[in-house]
Amino acid sequence: MSTPADELKTAVIIEDDPEIRHILSEVLESSGFSTVSVGNGIDGVRAVLTYKPLLTTIDVTMPGIDGIEAAKRIRAQSDTFIIMLTGLSDEADVIAGLGAGADDYLLKPFRPRELRARVEALLRRSRSAPATPPAAPQGSVGPSFPVARAAISADAVVSAVGPDVPAAPDAPAVSAPAPADGEWLVHRDLRLHPENRVVLVGGDELDLTRTEFDLLATLLESKRRVRSKADLTLVLRGESYVTSYYVGDADKRAVEAHMTNLRRKLGESAANPRYIETVRGVGYRLTAESA
Repeated sequence: MSTPADELKTAVIIEDDPEIRHILSEVLESSGFSTVSVGNGIDGVRAVLTYKPLLTTIDVTMPGIDGIEAAKRIRAQSDTFIIMLTGLSDEADVIAGLGAGADDYLLKPFRPRELRARVEALLRRSRSAPATPPAAPQGSVGPSFPVARAAISADAVVSAVGPDVPAAPDAPAVSAPAPADGEWLVHRDLRLHPENRVVLVGGDELDLTRTEFDLLATLLESKRRVRSKADLTLVLRGESYVTSYYVGDADKRAVEAHMTNLRRKLGESAANPRYIETVRGVGYRLTAESA
């Protein structure tokens, strides 16, 4: 049964190509979203701050500031899910986009079915309840349609980039609730609370993206059991993709990028790990309890 929250799902599309904006709108509206489409990065950042969308798509190469910078500015002020769009020849953009705070990516050309599958996987992941968005401008928000997706030709797919808006002042810090000790996942001086989504290192709270948090939680729950990059990809997507088609080399490189960002925030390196070690040719696991 649909709920009022379901009916308020909003997506912001930041794309300078009118045809691609239309394609993305149709795909997302078929999944129950109302869409707000903008043609440049400045308006894209403003739209995210105004409509507080559940999902935002950003292409990497629009005029003005690029999608990487747009993602950084949006992530600094919003917990919207971000999907970056990039060309097959620009996989370096995947790494940069994930480092900027994106949750997932799509290589162009993509199939509408794949976009919908990735969106559905993101929505299964934990997030804070979104604020109710204001009504979108006349003509910019599409109606909701049944969850069905029309096939779209590969060459009809994507090309965009990001915004150029000064970042708004940071919101005042809010102290996280202090959960009971028994609810924490602990490794050395690293503590993670799954429900409150709090991570502490030596008593200091870390600011992790949703994806970094989910990766760390998975490794803490797995302890010394090795988790492969393909396995971690499926975990991030709710293990809904059971075929190997969806876990390609680019997916594995995306996990590597998230792990690099996570290690940087933990203050460690792959060469001298304190919390997470790489098992070459396989994946990742926690380090031993003592050095």
